[in-house]
Amino acid sequence: MSNYFDIYTVGVGGQGILTISEIITQAASQKGIDVNFYPSKGMAQRGGFVRSQVRIGRKPGTFSPSIAPMGANLIVSMKLSETLKAIHFAKQGADFVILGLRWLPADVMLGKAPYPEAEAVLNEIRKAGGKPSYLDPADMPEGMRGNLYLLGAVCAHSRLLDFLSKDYLEEIIANKWKKVAEANLATFRAGYEAAVQA
Repeated sequence: MSNYFDIYTVGVGGQGILTISEIITQAASQKGIDVNFYPSKGMAQRGGFVRSQVRIGRKPGTFSPSIAPMGANLIVSMKLSETLKAIHFAKQGADFVILGLRWLPADVMLGKAPYPEAEAVLNEIRKAGGKPSYLDPADMPEGMRGNLYLLGAVCAHSRLLDFLSKDYLEEIIANKWKKVAEANLATFRAGYEAAVQA
């Protein structure tokens, strides 16, 4: 097993996709694990493309903060169409954990372009040698935060728990938003269970 783990996340502004990386980074740092978090917000206003990169287990000064094409062990996506932009960053055999939310761009809403279907996106991942795990947003209980639901699924469908325990991630989540700790933990656990049962 490799002693490092590289994560590439994609979504759009307003979804909280960067929070997933922030929680993982905080958990690794507090455990004394070398970690680098590299957010790239771009057009980060609501609806604009957002991505981040987390590199776990690499000694400072020995690597670039940016994951090279075909370098990520895990792709995490909160928007179905943005997943396609991340495929070329994945290693052969990389895990993809996707919450298939659809935020339609203007050209799609105006009927000038099609929106990719989930199965078409999953087929592109498979063709590239990736292993997709897809969460249908219709199955997510109402009122739950998509990013924490997705993070729970990541724990079930990737090697993240080789580096960080599920209990410790829960501790980080509980302390980050103490007033809504129980609701956030319920969301995280629901995502984990949904992925285990998928």
